[in-house]
Parts: sequence; structure tokens; C-alpha cells
Amino acid sequence: MTESTSTPSPNPVASGAPLQGVRVLDLTRLLPGPMCTLHLGDLGADVIKVEDTGAGDYAAQAVRTLVNRNKRAIRIDLKQPGGVAVLLRLCETADVLVEGFRPGVMERLGVGYAAVARVNPRIVYCSLSGYGQTGPYRDAAGHDINYSAYAGTADQMGSDAHALALSNVPVADLLGGTMTAVMGILAALFDAARTGAGRHVDVAIADGLLAHAVIPLAALNAHGQTLPAGGDKLTGGLPCYGMYKTLDVRFVAVGALEKKFWDTFCDLIDRADLKPHHQPPDQSRADWVRGELEALIGAQPLAYWTEKLRGSDCCVTPVLKLEETVAHEHFLARNMVLPGTTATGQPFVQWACPVQMTGFQFAVRHPAPGPGQHTGDILRQAGYTADEAQVLLGQGAVA
Repeated sequence: MTESTSTPSPNPVASGAPLQGVRVLDLTRLLPGPMCTLHLGDLGADVIKVEDTGAGDYAAQAVRTLVNRNKRAIRIDLKQPGGVAVLLRLCETADVLVEGFRPGVMERLGVGYAAVARVNPRIVYCSLSGYGQTGPYRDAAGHDINYSAYAGTADQMGSDAHALALSNVPVADLLGGTMTAVMGILAALFDAARTGAGRHVDVAIADGLLAHAVIPLAALNAHGQTLPAGGDKLTGGLPCYGMYKTLDVRFVAVGALEKKFWDTFCDLIDRADLKPHHQPPDQSRADWVRGELEALIGAQPLAYWTEKLRGSDCCVTPVLKLEETVAHEHFLARNMVLPGTTATGQPFVQWACPVQMTGFQFAVRHPAPGPGQHTGDILRQAGYTADEAQVLLGQGAVA
């Protein structure tokens, strides 16, 4: 027996969309669920948006257009036996189903996890709701603000304990709901590929947000209670971390939490005397430092500070408006901004997929579909003949 002298082949490099071949049935609407399936679709999954034959997904059109690209659409009336049969047929070849109804609704319609798993034991079935499938609040209605309130995070948002802040980026919906659902689905998909068995993934938006409240929980463990909004390091307790108004009523974000960044910033603004006051020992000294920065930054417009800070390495930046962000050199270089126009010729901007990896180039394969735009194609793909599809359409089971 002779020894092999061949050179080992280099490590293989994956290419193509990582979720290519994965089929997702999306029964969600509004924001958290559609954003979840948007991420899956952007990564290559074949996402079928399933809407009812009534109001369907009643998200504002501008939002609907942004969160439903890379999806196909069908309308199904799940209150009709024919509609239930269609959905179960689609489940036979699906890898994932995502639903966002209140607990128990899918079971009452005949398409709960047990019914779906009978036709496809491999399916990953994600139920995304405000408070989860169990617990005393499982049936309670809610929105982002309510989930944040119960999770103890709304109490921590803002720089004034007497006037809590509202965010136009709904962190409960997107962090607690969307991203937690994506995590659960991908984990269960990975396991299903190994074992051939799917799972029921129960995602509560309130749970997902609570699980990320790391800084407030650290304060609770350290002090027995959280500090009020405006009193902790990240909400205004330190003058080295805050928003400062400029002469033209714009803002500069000072995030010099580390001493080296604070010292660099103090040199940049010619205030070396502030270096010893990075983290003042008492409120009066903190107020004095904050006042000095307010006066100094407030004496010049944002354009001055933008130029002054350019190229500096001190974690201090101008606060941009979104219309400035879409033209910013960094995000353009990262190919995160996708400019375009609507069917009527109006400017329309989308974000690209934020996940970049080797062997994969993100693309918008399909613009957001209209309700039921692909019903015929999806039925044919599921094995329905033209006559059978026509009967379903005539019955109103699909549209």
C-alpha cells in the first residue's frame, strides 16, 4: 500500500442564497411577522404570503411595499373547508409556516400545529403573538408600546423619568418579535434538517424584548432596582453619553464612554480642562460638565460639527435625518441603499438585506405582490388542475 501524496483540496466555499429551496408560508400581517419572513425571503427562501379574502394585510401601503418584497401572494378563505384544504395542501411541501393570530385561532380554523404536523411532520410552525401561547395574558390585545410597558423596558426609554420616550422604530415588535422569530425558525430548521422532525416555535413579543433588557437587569441585580430613565449611564446619567443640540436645532451624539475617547474629544474641542470630569462623582459636577458641552456645541450649526468631527476617533457623531442617511457614503459603499421608483414614477427607497456573507449576493427577486397576485401559479405548483382551481375561485375559497 502506497502513501497518498495528493495535495488536500482547499476548504469548500458555499455559494448561492443560504435559504434557497426553503418554502415559507406567511400568514402574518402588519409588521413583526412580515419583517420576519422578509428576512427569510431576502436570504433566498420562497415565501408565499397568505392573506384572507377580506381585509387581508391592512398595513399602510408604504409599509406593505417595504416588508413584502421577495414574496409571492395567494388569498385563502380559511373559514371555508375548501380554503382549509388548500392551506393544508400547501403545508405538505412547505418547510416553515408563520402565523400571527391570537392563540387558539389557527386551531379553531383547523390549521393549528397538530393538524399541520399530521400532513408534514418536518414543518417548522412558528406562532408569533404578543404574550405567547401560554400564560394568563395569552389572549390580551397589545401593540409595541404595551409589550414594552409590561416588559419593564418602556420605563427605561428616554432621558427624563417624568416624560418617557416613544420610538418610531418599534423595538418590541422588531427586536422582541421579528428577530426572535427569525432566530427560533432558523434553529428549528437546522434541527429539522438533522432529525426530520419539525417543531412548534412559540414566540411572544414581550418575552423577546424582556430577554434583551440586559442593562436594566444588570442594574436591578447590582442595586436592587433599576435607575429611572435619565439616571442610568445610557439615558443621560453621564455627560459623556448624550445628545446635544446645535445652533440650528440639530443634534450631535456624544458617546465617549471610554476615557480614551473622552480625552480625544476634549482635545478636539479645545477643552482639555474637561478631561478629569469623564464620569463626574456627583450630580452637580455632572450638570456643570453637561452645561459646558451644551453651550459649546450649541454655539455652532451641525455642518460645523460634521466637518470638525470628520475623521476623528472619539465616538462623537452628527445625528442624521433618514433622508441624509440614504445618501451617506458609508451605507452607499455597503450597498445598503436601494433607490428606485414606484409604478407611478415616485422615488422609492428600500434597504438591502443587512446580512452579507461570502458566496451570496442579495437581490430583489420580486417586488411586494398585490393581494392574491400569484394565486393561480401557487395552486398549479401545489398540483391543482386548471378546472380545480376554477372551482375554488368560484367558491370563494381562494381569490
